[in-house]
Amino acid sequence: MRIIGENIHIISAAVKEAIKNADAKFFQDLAAKQVEAGAWAIDLNVGPRKKDGEEFIPWLVQTVQEVIPREVPISLDTTNLAGIRAGLKVMKNPGIINSTSAEEERLQNVPLAAKEFDTMLIALTMGKSGIPVSADERVAIALETLIPRFMEVDFPMEKVIFDPLVLTVSGCQEYCPECIEAVRTLPFSSDPPPMVSVGLSNVSNAVPHGNRPLINHVYCAMLMGAGLEMMIADPLDEKLWEVINTIENQDASTPLRRLYLKIHDVVQDMEELQPADVDMSDPEQVAVWKTVQILLNKVIYADGYLEN
Repeated sequence: MRIIGENIHIISAAVKEAIKNADAKFFQDLAAKQVEAGAWAIDLNVGPRKKDGEEFIPWLVQTVQEVIPREVPISLDTTNLAGIRAGLKVMKNPGIINSTSAEEERLQNVPLAAKEFDTMLIALTMGKSGIPVSADERVAIALETLIPRFMEVDFPMEKVIFDPLVLTVSGCQEYCPECIEAVRTLPFSSDPPPMVSVGLSNVSNAVPHGNRPLINHVYCAMLMGAGLEMMIADPLDEKLWEVINTIENQDASTPLRRLYLKIHDVVQDMEELQPADVDMSDPEQVAVWKTVQILLNKVIYADGYLEN
């Protein structure tokens, strides 16, 4: 599993303050910490930066790349294409543009920038009308709109990272199982196959803080069952790494790890977890079981779902 570290994100109050103060040490420490924890790449999500993007984004790129290994990709996560271009001009690490979509203006311009600077490109399976619910519709956007444009401008598919867009189980529950199937199908959309990534933490947006890690971890196991090998996530989450390592190393050393392996395996086999697979006398396993049910849209999500 390749994790693109999500922690430098404009939604964080600490990041907002560091941006305001141009606090280089804050950004360097947070980037280095994520790489030390195992991040494959670092995402820099600083918002649109309409007023100062062409100055701030290059400054941030230079600041971060001073303290991380040269082989670690840096992902520029903003809608400000001029700011992205300015950042790529000073970037020494491999680059990722995050992102284009099927919206006409972005699809016209962003792939050209990715080609010019020889970066990877995250492509969102959404168009002008938003994010479709069904996996088939998301894959259709890739097949009918995104891939033809990449071929038109001769952008290599091996540098494309499709993102079928994880939405929160709180309010967009019906999207959760469909995203799993989109992850399963998108690698077959071209030859050579594109990469696929998701923003894992989005699945627990607007969920009470205490429940977020469990939802993220269970969804991670399900997505890995569908073949996911890359995600934007929190590399500082040690329990998340435990789930990833359990699956990658086939570690069945505890009942809970065996359950995570089972979740992975049933998704891989296009089946569903059964009550017989769970020790209902074990509160930890029951919590995982209930989480699987909300993520499959089998039980309606409520903030107190673990207490029901």
